[in-house]
Amino acid sequence: MKIPVLLALLITLALPGVVAAQKAPAARSRAVARPTRPPAYRDPAQYGQPFTAVPDAPDAVIYQINMRGFSPEGTFRAILPRLDSIRALGVNVVYLMPIFPIGQLRAVDSPFAVRDYTSVNPEFGDLNDLRQLVDAIHARRMAVLLDWVGNHTSWDHAWITEHPDWYVRDAQGQMRNPIPEWKDIVQLDFQNPQLRTAMTQALRYWVFQANIDGFRFDYADGPTYEFFTEAIGSLKSIKSHKLLMLAEGSKEKHFFKAGFQLDYDFPFIQVMRHDILEHGRSVQVLDSLNAVEYRDAPPEARMVRYTSNHDLNAWDGTPQEMFGGERGAMAAFVVAAYMKAVPMVYNGQEVGYAQRVPFMGARRPIVWTPNPALTAEYKRLLGLRNRSRALRRGQLSSFSSADVCAFTKTLGAEKVLTLVNLRDRPVAYALPAGLSRAGWVEAFAGTAAADLPATLTLQPFQYLVLRHESGR
Repeated sequence: MKIPVLLALLITLALPGVVAAQKAPAARSRAVARPTRPPAYRDPAQYGQPFTAVPDAPDAVIYQINMRGFSPEGTFRAILPRLDSIRALGVNVVYLMPIFPIGQLRAVDSPFAVRDYTSVNPEFGDLNDLRQLVDAIHARRMAVLLDWVGNHTSWDHAWITEHPDWYVRDAQGQMRNPIPEWKDIVQLDFQNPQLRTAMTQALRYWVFQANIDGFRFDYADGPTYEFFTEAIGSLKSIKSHKLLMLAEGSKEKHFFKAGFQLDYDFPFIQVMRHDILEHGRSVQVLDSLNAVEYRDAPPEARMVRYTSNHDLNAWDGTPQEMFGGERGAMAAFVVAAYMKAVPMVYNGQEVGYAQRVPFMGARRPIVWTPNPALTAEYKRLLGLRNRSRALRRGQLSSFSSADVCAFTKTLGAEKVLTLVNLRDRPVAYALPAGLSRAGWVEAFAGTAAADLPATLTLQPFQYLVLRHESGR
């Protein structure tokens, strides 16, 4: 439903209440939190030219930037000098953590306590600085996602006083937190159609005002399915823009059905880190995970898999800490990038930065000490994915054993075979009878490989990627 139509409908529905109030002025003094409507809205004029190279979901490679940890300055401008390095990794989508002013009331310095959805946090710069950054990212053929914290606001957001009926209340009539531990934020009420309209308007604002290419929805399990269908439908009605929508939430909310193309894969981290690496469960559990996560999913929909992000890095550790060292982290990343998902890289992991990078509290910015070998490895892995339609879009066939994640991705004449030892010890892998042992090419170098033996021995956390093209 388009915004003007929805507003007209809301005005019509509100009329009976307005008439009743005029007939009984005495009752007005006893009323509480009369429903309010958002002001009339018009999209701002388009800033710049809409970006025309937004990738389809299966082709995305995402890079997450935590402004507070990316540089000592912690500003939009300080990101600019590293954009060429980010692009060189093979990235085509840059995702910026929340850019909005944060609350001061009951505050814990979290960027996820938003005080104003249509302003820029002066800590990072101003709107012109944001536009300059977006322009520079677009110039390098990368799209931009904003982190949208739409489930809740800070306690000093203007809506608290202007629209108190837009918030959920407890049995005592008090506004409440979405989760008891989150003391600095208050839960919005997505049953309220006026709130849904205002939130959708704020999303549209950034598409026009800063030429944004999509959003990552923080805590997407909070808002209602109805809100997402309305908001995404409204955003898709902007015909001048192609937008990517990424949900940070669980599969039970049916995000793909609501219109998201991408969904955070929380279970992948748990399965990889705890089930397989820590407890030694069979690697074949990944096959069960794929079956569950892609059940009834549209063909273009993808989970987003990663070995680090702002939460994991701040609270659990670096990839090296979580996956048994650098080799274990890279083995896990190969599975994330190649098996059946869109890969995401968190700032700093491409140089193996070994310290945690907080996004609240004391600032401890990344020290960008070069690690040429590791950076080159990320470039090889992501570069191959970008060149291979089979890896991005091919049919997955699993040949995993208890210890080795083994699979092919096939599209047309191209087939890619990936073998990843997910143990910290040498493992023998018997090649299945149905898998050809001849005609493979080493995927990164493009050099012919010897015929595969019936049994391969893979060293701790070793991976092997081969490519075969029929007719050659």
